[in-house]
Amino acid sequence: MTGVSLTFLGTGTSVGVPVIGCDCDVCQSTDPKNNRTRASVIYQTGPLTLLVDSGPDLREQALRENLRCVDAVLYTHAHLDHVTGFDELRAFCWKRDSPLPLHATEECLATLKQMFGWAFSPENIHRGYIKPAPNIIDGPFFYQETRITPLPVEHAALETIGFLFETPNARSVAYLPDVKRIPSDTMTLIRDVDVLIVDSLRPSTHPTHFGLDEALAAIRASNARQAWLTHLGHENNHAILDSSLPTNVRVAWDGLRIPLADLA
Repeated sequence: MTGVSLTFLGTGTSVGVPVIGCDCDVCQSTDPKNNRTRASVIYQTGPLTLLVDSGPDLREQALRENLRCVDAVLYTHAHLDHVTGFDELRAFCWKRDSPLPLHATEECLATLKQMFGWAFSPENIHRGYIKPAPNIIDGPFFYQETRITPLPVEHAALETIGFLFETPNARSVAYLPDVKRIPSDTMTLIRDVDVLIVDSLRPSTHPTHFGLDEALAAIRASNARQAWLTHLGHENNHAILDSSLPTNVRVAWDGLRIPLADLA
């Protein structure tokens, strides 16, 4: 491929939408934009594909988007809706000669090693299994010309980060899928960002996630040129919410691809 883009693999909260056993209007909706798998994105530049989080719907998402190659996985945190598709990553190891790079905080990597110890074991030598190459995130890092900056945020009691992607000749994009408070240092990093993708769980407040008013306040404070809401629960009807937002803010949906540059 050419150019730079970000694709939403999933835009839902931890239980997805529809919610099991729920008869609300959104869960029974025929609008495909109200069907939301667990939150994840891919950032692509040229032939490089970076996956952010490996949630429980990764297999379904990869098949839907014809995702055949992942060059590295970046983790925001170790909550189950962001890591439990870990074993699906083996499909991206079958054609690799080298281990698959995983980037996460020290705390998140420790949890991954505890949950999936067999993958990190020196005895994991058989073909067909995921072969991870763990990398601790302790500051900005690069893939080719793309600079990736970790964005610490507050979310529950677990260490959580987002990511700022900056590629030459492309719009910058900040991805914050799980957040209750953005510290001032992080807000400085994302101020004037071209595209901000931010948690907006529901119209009302929540103890560990942005509600809609908090998300809109963060967008205004960042002075983002364009913003997309993600990590959405079944309290959000896509069409109704989308029509109520400021002109520079939209509601994301599964499969949405945002072109960031055309480098052809």
